[in-house]
Amino acid sequence: MKINQAVILAAGRGTRMRELTAEVPKPMIVVRGKPVLQYIIEGLRDAGIHKVLIVIGYHADAVRNFFGDGSRWSIGIQYATQTVQDGTGRVVDLARDFVGDSPFILSYGDILVDPANYKRVVDLPEDVEAIITVTRGEDVSKGGAVFVNERMELVDLREKPRPGEMERWSELFERAVPFYNAGLYAFR
Repeated sequence: MKINQAVILAAGRGTRMRELTAEVPKPMIVVRGKPVLQYIIEGLRDAGIHKVLIVIGYHADAVRNFFGDGSRWSIGIQYATQTVQDGTGRVVDLARDFVGDSPFILSYGDILVDPANYKRVVDLPEDVEAIITVTRGEDVSKGGAVFVNERMELVDLREKPRPGEMERWSELFERAVPFYNAGLYAFR
């Protein structure tokens, strides 16, 4: 099944970026002449996505003013505002009306992804409920740890561990391999 809609999470402050995010949200930081969020929107569009919901919050006007309705990028853009920074999982609830009962892609708005990966996740096999993209070689303690079994099936997902929490994951490490969360998902 080909997915044609996406939700992009772009509400966070980017507190670890300090002065780079004083005036703009982290997804609007410019890399090689374009905001990170523009690369994401173009990658999704080129993969066949026709409409996008951008979840905004911190410096929301910077995103709205730059992207508008998306017509400049040949994609429809709508917005939802996250008023309280209370976690990634809760943000998805803001997209419930937008996605309805249709499959969708969920993308973090501040992670650059090889555009080929968008094309890989828009074709969601009929027997798959969700795809979580992962990458090797990253320190899982600095972001998201995705634990998979030998068949690459999800065992657990942990975001931004607190000090000392990694030690409690030792049981997971014994039966699953941790990968770094690459910030791109497809959901039925």
